[in-house]
Amino acid sequence: MKNLLIILSINLSLLAFSQKNSLPPAPVYPVPTDAQLAWHDMELNAFVHFTTNTFTDLEWGMGNEAESVFNPTEVNTKQWVGVLKKAGFKGIILTCKHHDGFCLWPTKYTEHSIKNSPYKNGKGDIVRELSDQCKVQGVKFGVYLSPWDRNRADYGQSSYIDYYRNQLKELFTNYGPIFEMWFDGANGGTGYYGGANEKRSVDKQTYYEWPKTLDLVRSIQPNVIFFSDAGPGVRWCGNEEGRVSKTNWNTIDSDTLFAGKAGVEELLGTGSENGTHWVPAESDVSIRPGWFYHAKEDNLVKTPEQLFAIYLNTVGRGSLMLLNVPPDRRGLFHENDVKALEGFRALLDKEFKFDYARLAKVKASSVRGNSPLYSASNLIDGKPGNYWATNDGEKSASIELTWKKNIPINYIVLQEYIKLGQRVKAFNVEAFENGQWKKMAEETTIGHKRILKIEPIKARKIRINITASKACPVISSLAVY
Repeated sequence: MKNLLIILSINLSLLAFSQKNSLPPAPVYPVPTDAQLAWHDMELNAFVHFTTNTFTDLEWGMGNEAESVFNPTEVNTKQWVGVLKKAGFKGIILTCKHHDGFCLWPTKYTEHSIKNSPYKNGKGDIVRELSDQCKVQGVKFGVYLSPWDRNRADYGQSSYIDYYRNQLKELFTNYGPIFEMWFDGANGGTGYYGGANEKRSVDKQTYYEWPKTLDLVRSIQPNVIFFSDAGPGVRWCGNEEGRVSKTNWNTIDSDTLFAGKAGVEELLGTGSENGTHWVPAESDVSIRPGWFYHAKEDNLVKTPEQLFAIYLNTVGRGSLMLLNVPPDRRGLFHENDVKALEGFRALLDKEFKFDYARLAKVKASSVRGNSPLYSASNLIDGKPGNYWATNDGEKSASIELTWKKNIPINYIVLQEYIKLGQRVKAFNVEAFENGQWKKMAEETTIGHKRILKIEPIKARKIRINITASKACPVISSLAVY
């Protein structure tokens, strides 16, 4: 009887363990919002820098440029959107107003706008033209509105904040839906300021009263993503070179993100393993040396190979690649830029043409509750809502892929099921060669997507070993190219 009771107790314990681990893993907080999840899935977005600078050959206008300077002859937003969509870009963010204060829409709050330019005899509206084309072609539309304004006489006063908010109301009421609002850290300096050619400084932590401004925008479009150095929707990656750190946490402590703080750019690139907020990194870079079009840079456009390397260092490290493509003085994407984008798309299609993981037999060292709901086969089924997971408390595990014959391997692609938080802290990849396992890569974080470019090999078996995780690993996809 005693032995029977012991066996019964053991069986009940095993049943309780199995039932517990048949439930989905508990989230590891913080986790992304639905809007942030949609943003992650976009992966490739574009910037379009276009203003008086295009015609004055400047990067930062002083604010005293005559409106007549803005005079493109062949603006074709259909071309912009078509070229970018064909290259795989999912969203486009327009510089509606840069630091010079010139507005690309006929705002009623200033005369320094397109309504006083020769473009379409003052009847033009670039914001309308682009937002309409985005709707037609199924690409998301975003806006950049510089907080700094070198044209406004009242910049630095409270009345300017009213002006800035009024323009946001115009944009978000009349040009929606808008998926992302972009504002950078350029705040104050020399400028024209309505005639006072001088230097002005503001306390950017308090002057703009950002919480009130963001609440205003949310009241019009609740799902908008806000980009700035500190988020709160997405953060800057800490550089404009098209790369994020190899260790890239989507979480960060928002109270540490103040410009000038020691190490802030490195922090922006890596995030914080135990950060209190989900604020993923967006990696902005221009296809040219400058952000606005300059004819002298026509032969300095990044090559398809350079763009592909940027893709691996941004999207391939769990970030989003935001590539600037500036229209020329005609109002068109220059032929060299178009050719580079076409070559970039061709490279992506070539390098990621066929996922060999589809042909593999997959097994894992552990499956949560031994349940098919969390089977290793979920890794290669192409369904992003499915995932493989281990039991609670198991923070290390391995996944093994086996083929019937040797296959060529250049890239390993992993994705975490980030809806339940970011977990993996360290992992490595091994290939079975000459009867033994050989380590091919050793990395840290995964996040939304991790693309490992390895030394090309041919192998029948590979193994991914997760060696450290904040909680049980939850992986949604494994691909091999």
